[in-house]
Amino acid sequence: MSDELMTIRQMCDAFGVTPRTLRFYEARELIFPQRRGQHRLYDRRDRARLTLILRGKRFGFSLEQIRQLLELYEPGSRNETQIAATITIARERLADMERQYAELREAIADLAEQINDAETRLSDAIHSKRSG
Repeated sequence: MSDELMTIRQMCDAFGVTPRTLRFYEARELIFPQRRGQHRLYDRRDRARLTLILRGKRFGFSLEQIRQLLELYEPGSRNETQIAATITIARERLADMERQYAELREAIADLAEQINDAETRLSDAIHSKRSG
C-alpha cells in the first residue's frame, strides 16, 4: 500500500474521516490529491500529511499551525527546522493543556463540593419535613 493511490472512500475508511473533511483539508491546501476526471486519488505523501493533520488536531493545534509545520518539510533533508518548530508549538500547546487541566480539576472539585452541599441540604429538608 505504500506507493499505491487511494480513492476518497479508501482514505475515509483508513483514517476514519468523512469525504467532506478530506475536501476541506484539500481546500485549505493541506493535502494535494491527484485528480483524474472527477476522482481524487491520494498518494503516500497525502496519507502521511493526513496522519500529521489528524495528530495535530488531536493535540489541539490550529489548522494554520499544522499548515505552517507541513510547509517546513523538505524531502531528502533532516528537517531540523520543521522539527524545531514542531517542538516549540508542541511545548506551547502542552503548557496550554496543563493550564486547562488544572482549571478543569479545580472546577470538578468545586462542582463536587456544590453537589455534596446540595445533597446535604436536600437530605436535611427531607428529614425536617418528616420530623415536622
